[in-house]
Amino acid sequence: MNGLMMGTHLTITSIMEHAVRVNGDVEIVSVTHDNPRHRYNYREAFGRAGQLANAMAEWGLGRGDRIATLAWNDYRHFETYYASACSGYVCHTINPRLFPDQLVYIINHAEDRYVFLDRDFVPLVAAIADQCPGVKGWVVLTDEANMPASELENLMCYETLINSHSRDFDWPELNENDACALCYTSGTTGNPKGVLYGHRSTILHAYASTMPDVMGLSGSDVVLPIVPMFHVNAWGNPYSCPMVGAKLVFPGNKMGDGQTLSALINEEGVTMSAGVPTVWLGLLAHLKGSGETIESLQRVLVGGAACPLSVMEDFDTYGVETRVGWGMTEMSPLGTVNACTAQRDRYTPEAFAKQRLKAGRPVFGVEMKIVDDAGKELPWDGQAFGSLKVRGPWICSSYFKLDGSDAHAENGWFETGDVATIDPEGYMAITDRTKDVIKSGGEWISSIDVENVATDHPKVAESAVIGRYHPKWSERPLLVAVKAPGGEDLTAEELLAWFDGKIAKWWVPDAVEFVEELPHGATGKIHKVGLREQFEDYAFPDAS
Repeated sequence: MNGLMMGTHLTITSIMEHAVRVNGDVEIVSVTHDNPRHRYNYREAFGRAGQLANAMAEWGLGRGDRIATLAWNDYRHFETYYASACSGYVCHTINPRLFPDQLVYIINHAEDRYVFLDRDFVPLVAAIADQCPGVKGWVVLTDEANMPASELENLMCYETLINSHSRDFDWPELNENDACALCYTSGTTGNPKGVLYGHRSTILHAYASTMPDVMGLSGSDVVLPIVPMFHVNAWGNPYSCPMVGAKLVFPGNKMGDGQTLSALINEEGVTMSAGVPTVWLGLLAHLKGSGETIESLQRVLVGGAACPLSVMEDFDTYGVETRVGWGMTEMSPLGTVNACTAQRDRYTPEAFAKQRLKAGRPVFGVEMKIVDDAGKELPWDGQAFGSLKVRGPWICSSYFKLDGSDAHAENGWFETGDVATIDPEGYMAITDRTKDVIKSGGEWISSIDVENVATDHPKVAESAVIGRYHPKWSERPLLVAVKAPGGEDLTAEELLAWFDGKIAKWWVPDAVEFVEELPHGATGKIHKVGLREQFEDYAFPDAS
């Protein structure tokens, strides 16, 4: 017997329609190149999304075609999210921090038809456009007065594109299982992998993120999403905030500027924010140096990398609750959140400091387990550790245009690549990674790719890259190298200069240590656990 409930589809269009009718007067504030404090409301935002949808309707696109973005967090990017997905297309957010070769691969693999980009990225796009023959046009998110000079073909101005079109658009009926967004992850070796989100999964993820022990969002909140909209859809904030009627404050390209963030928090009354540890270090440094306070801010969600205890304790002095979150691109990204501060009186100061560093408990909708090498499930006793696997309605079942993957080897489960423990209360803690990737400022760096470039140097016999603690970036790559015969005069400066133009600048190791030999395991592979032990207390010379 089935329940007698209406089978209304869960689509992003419903968020838009609800926001217009119920939360239409709620503000959206943005820092942009052409306006240091642009402000309008949800009703105006979605009216402009209708204009963009009408413009895109003239492009002859088909259902499921990909519309890409290379942009900061601002109102035009927000409009593009909804205009593309609610028209039946797929909004493909691209991380502009990736190396150009990766950008070319991603754009071509996704078969992007049009790309919306911030004017900051016009030079970047101009350098790769001829390698992306499938792109029919590039739309700069600005007005005519601020269009950059460029010889790039098929370059369009966003405001000019939409201005001649009506705000009324006949939004199509969509199925909740239709794809709506695409994001590539470079957290593993090899080519980036695409994660294709659906309307239903995105709606459920947005619902979950608003719960009290997650982000705790409501119509009385003012939310500052510092995590980029190109980084797993800003952790769902562009969907959850209009859903509940929270005011949105977008920092544009100033997301790493502590002074701007402090001003936005204080002048706009921000109550909640989300970002990686690096941005909080910048904000806290500014507050300490300026003597400013952040009276309105109640809580921050920290994810993307391990959060130093010092950040949490510094926020304590400002009366701000710090919640650690964990997830992945493949998880939309919400997995766990640590809201143990609400039960602080249960712990001694020492136990509380240890507990709040854990990744947290799984949000309803996410199931997880840890398994040993044989695939046997291990107990949640806080002692056993094993490979972490997850499943749920907003976790990817396979990668886009990729038949099979090791991560999906067990039917119905996703292998995260992390090694973890889970205590009896459900608090999960990451203890190691099964793949040798490094997370710097919330962004992944592939150690294998860096090692390959290092070993290409004629004076290097062998190399390994490991992540070591950095006070600002949480983790930075340390290159450990063995000199080749005849390469005794090789210096760290020469080796680091070798990386120029071969990988993204922010992937270049912060330091080089030369050793006589690298530790190897029984199969001949470099034993990185041994290296991490050897350099356990390593401090980067110029870390600050």
